[in-house]
Amino acid sequence: MPTRAAGLIRIPGEVRQADEPGVETAPENTHIPAMSRAFVNEDDFVEDLPDRPIPEHPNLVTANGLALIEAALQTARREHGEAQAAGDRAALASAGRDLRYWSARRASAELVATDPDNDAVQFGTSVTIVRDDGREQRFAIVGSDEADPAKGTVSYVSPLARALVGKHVGDVIKTGGGEAEIKAIQQPSGISP
Repeated sequence: MPTRAAGLIRIPGEVRQADEPGVETAPENTHIPAMSRAFVNEDDFVEDLPDRPIPEHPNLVTANGLALIEAALQTARREHGEAQAAGDRAALASAGRDLRYWSARRASAELVATDPDNDAVQFGTSVTIVRDDGREQRFAIVGSDEADPAKGTVSYVSPLARALVGKHVGDVIKTGGGEAEIKAIQQPSGISP
């Protein structure tokens, strides 16, 4: 039976300092040391990951955006199955979170087709603007999950997209710290890879 004497913990067969790193005493009994973290199976403590936040605005998608969501959902299903088969609790928690997110995004997706008779900027169109410093940029207005400004796609709820929607070639909009003129508007040509 362990005993404590003058800062030492005596366990039959060994003596250790009570203040030694990795040695803790159980709060309810100062004579029994608590288990060192070195001997705890970390896999038993995998916590569920918090769900990915789902935007509150409607989940409008282009045909390409819907295809991307479906691909992400298939990937999440595959990874979830692989994590289950492997018994990898950390991977299962991560894959489960992704599976819940993409399932919800697929269930709430609203496919929006552009109106080919409308020559104004609308959801799904690509817009070329010329900023007041001379820079020319092109953006497609898409759903939240498809948006990637570095690749030329912006979410329809972004300030830039909101400033552009409903405008025509030649209109000037306020952007960030300046202005930009709409140079061209292009209807989508189909699903991109």
